[in-house]
Amino acid sequence: MDSRRDFLGRISAAAMTASVLGHEAPAEAARPADDGHVLPLPSGPADSTLGSLYPMLKRHLDKLTFPLSFTGKNFTDYREWQKQGRAKVEELLIYRPEPCDPQPEIVRKTERDGYVQEDLSFRTSPEIRVPASLLIPTKMQSPGPALVALHDHGAFYLWGREKLIENDTEHPVLTDFKGRYYGGRSVASELARRGYVVLVIDMFYWGERRMILDDDPADWRERPATLTPQRIQEFHSRASANEQFAARALMVSGLTWPGIMLWDDRRSVDYLLTRPEVDPNRVGCVGLSVGGLRSMYLAAMDERIRAAVVCGWMASFPAQIKSHLRNSIGFTKLIPGLSRWMDYPDVAALAMPAAMLVINGRKDSLFEPAGVQASFDKLTACYDKAGLGDRFRASWYDTPHEFNREMQTEAFAWLDRWLKAN
Repeated sequence: MDSRRDFLGRISAAAMTASVLGHEAPAEAARPADDGHVLPLPSGPADSTLGSLYPMLKRHLDKLTFPLSFTGKNFTDYREWQKQGRAKVEELLIYRPEPCDPQPEIVRKTERDGYVQEDLSFRTSPEIRVPASLLIPTKMQSPGPALVALHDHGAFYLWGREKLIENDTEHPVLTDFKGRYYGGRSVASELARRGYVVLVIDMFYWGERRMILDDDPADWRERPATLTPQRIQEFHSRASANEQFAARALMVSGLTWPGIMLWDDRRSVDYLLTRPEVDPNRVGCVGLSVGGLRSMYLAAMDERIRAAVVCGWMASFPAQIKSHLRNSIGFTKLIPGLSRWMDYPDVAALAMPAAMLVINGRKDSLFEPAGVQASFDKLTACYDKAGLGDRFRASWYDTPHEFNREMQTEAFAWLDRWLKAN
């Protein structure tokens, strides 16, 4: 009889392509109309990845009206609309543990070039401690501006917050990952050197919170420097194949992945605001890919966020379904029932009056380009309608799925404008 590890190994091998191409993997990258309606979608299953299932879904999608879109004529005051919109998203997220104090525990402090790194954990619920790193500029006048930096998905599970911070013993595979998708930079470290207090956590299912089985070998448990690229890929393949299994477990338990994800990110703001180095009126967030999605949701649902950068994740959900679903919308993003009320850019507009910069690449194959542009247009219309037009900017780059140095220059300047200006 096969062992569980043999069985999972076969699953992992079968999922190798999925782990590289699927779940918004950066290696492959990733229209609403007036009054909150979705734009008409192309008809016919010929070029749909859903084949014969697509026509039935299209008929449903064509009926969506997004009644909680701020573009609707029945909404005039964005503050009143925001209360309804946030309440609906909160209801659908489901996950809402008992509140608790962060009760941080600092593991180590490391002096780095321009900042001090504190590795720690803090509570996001009475049962859960989340591993994190806090970067504090060595030359700053407290209290100063702060950021929650949010790491990506990337079908790259072995590391989480390490994708954004420097490490003296960084694995070459992780270094290569940063080279391809972050312009070779550790973005959180760069922001700390620019004068921001930066907090980065491991998202559920990544880094120290990755799924480890009882009989897993030592190299997957300990992540030694000797871990080979093949072994790293094997772990990522298994994690990718089992992401839907973990999501099923959450759903059966009455939870949602985005609910856990957003709860942890909002509790990150709670912890930041306990720090004397942080000005509570100058807190922002930034992220790439699922980190961009997290940045959007955090700004949308937490009024303490004053500025956000959303890189590599803006789309109309219905526009994705015909041929851009497989590699973009995984369980990390699914909020059951949300599309009955709002499209993705409608949720993003809940961030108002926070300043939001959205960046996407025209060569990012994760997203349907017309849906991205329509989302840009819808967000522009929402901010203009609220009288906040200068607080939203959408930028296209002729690039694939990445947060390159040119994008970072624009993003850093945007954050400086809204979080550093007196």
